[in-house]
Amino acid sequence: MHAESVMNADSVMNGELRYVYAVTAPLEAPLPDGVRGVSGSAPYTVHHAGLQAVVGRVPEADFAEEPLRAHLEDLGWLEETARAHQTVVDALTGLTCPLPLRLATVYRDDDGVRRALADGREEFLATLDRLAGRVEWGVKVYAQQPPQPAAAAPAPANGREFLRRRRQEVTSRENALGEAEELGRTLHAALAAQAEDVRVYPAQNPQLSRVPGQNLLNAAYLVPRERSEEFVTRVERLGAHDPAVRVELTGPWAPYSFAAPDASDRHREGSHDGAVS
Repeated sequence: MHAESVMNADSVMNGELRYVYAVTAPLEAPLPDGVRGVSGSAPYTVHHAGLQAVVGRVPEADFAEEPLRAHLEDLGWLEETARAHQTVVDALTGLTCPLPLRLATVYRDDDGVRRALADGREEFLATLDRLAGRVEWGVKVYAQQPPQPAAAAPAPANGREFLRRRRQEVTSRENALGEAEELGRTLHAALAAQAEDVRVYPAQNPQLSRVPGQNLLNAAYLVPRERSEEFVTRVERLGAHDPAVRVELTGPWAPYSFAAPDASDRHREGSHDGAVS
């Protein structure tokens, strides 16, 4: 399937395109009333051969190839669109295990969506079968700074005393970091044993993330939904009582990290970065 522009730059764009949030098996219950996605539109489903896409109508003036390229440079627009996208995926996650598509996956019309489902049918079905009944949990471990003394110590009397204090401070930081690293390894090993699959990502840069502490573990775990309570309990038990670390748990999410990467790329050609006819 080949991507193509919806209209050329000189055209007046006043139609609607189809924004696809996720592919799912047929839903046993409808989405909750009141769910609104990108551009404030209510999501609906497009069916084809045992699959369905969860879709919303969006204005061509914003989501055709050229205007979308401009919008993708606008961080405020991206944040708003990502929140609306996630709202729909979160609603789906309460009903089923969806296969989320990347942000701004857009087709010209419902027939274009059906063709995408037909082209990717075998891999979509295989991925949905592999992920059925499972959710993703994210875990991050941060090393905390050692607590500062309540009152400032007197100024050192001489250079030797200054060096002694500096060595103590360095040793305290190194001990705290070593303790946090050990807990991170222990926690990861325990959680990986409970999960069906794991993705470990590079540590976050604190200057970019603006999150305090040194990130030592940044991982996603694929867990059967019925074992999620046990998984959360394990995280809380292992990470709750050590002042040297902070453990951040997020989820449950749709299993973004565990969709097959070849399916996620190949079956979205024709999405923007362009739209299909």
